[in-house]
Amino acid sequence: MSRGVAPGALTVVKLGGSFAFSPDLPSLLDAMDAAATPFVIVAGGGPFADTVRLAQPRMRFDERAAHRMALLAMAQYAEALCSLSPRLQVAANFAAIRAAISTGRLPVWSPWPLADGLETLPESWDLTSDSLAAWLAGRLQASRLLLLKHRDPPAGPMNLRQIAKLGIVDPLFPDYARQSGASVCWLGPSRFPALTAILDGREAAGLSLGREIREHHHA
Repeated sequence: MSRGVAPGALTVVKLGGSFAFSPDLPSLLDAMDAAATPFVIVAGGGPFADTVRLAQPRMRFDERAAHRMALLAMAQYAEALCSLSPRLQVAANFAAIRAAISTGRLPVWSPWPLADGLETLPESWDLTSDSLAAWLAGRLQASRLLLLKHRDPPAGPMNLRQIAKLGIVDPLFPDYARQSGASVCWLGPSRFPALTAILDGREAAGLSLGREIREHHHA
């Protein structure tokens, strides 16, 4: 990575599509804009993906089409977010992510068009933007994956399987998180005011789900 961002020093931030209409969205974007440390944003599908879910049983298109349309929904949300902050920039591949960081911009990853191995991932609703964020963290050799969620984590330790059972993340997330080698943290609303400091490493994140051993190394 450019600007002194070595492999293992990068953070991936998953901003769910459910924040699209949330009153928290402007303050979250302001907090990200104020951060000095580069990171990559993964946007969920939100209302755009919800449209795909509603249309599938009525139109009866298959899982492959639904999967690709959901990726397009994430790309739509990425475009919308980038229109709200001049520092954000859509990045559709790893090269574009690096280029954005090198110029001081904050890349918002778009999974469309398919690139960098995305076409090999499962084509199922079991694979949501949470798993895609973990997959991206692994491919970028990121050190942290921050999951911004609408609810605060419960008190006490938790692991990846437990948050999947709670429905906080999709069923495939634990495996992709383990493969990523990144430290996974769950941030709820009580930690949002500290988001800038968390991104810059001046404060600890929310509930840490630990750092798993990287099972696959990607250059």
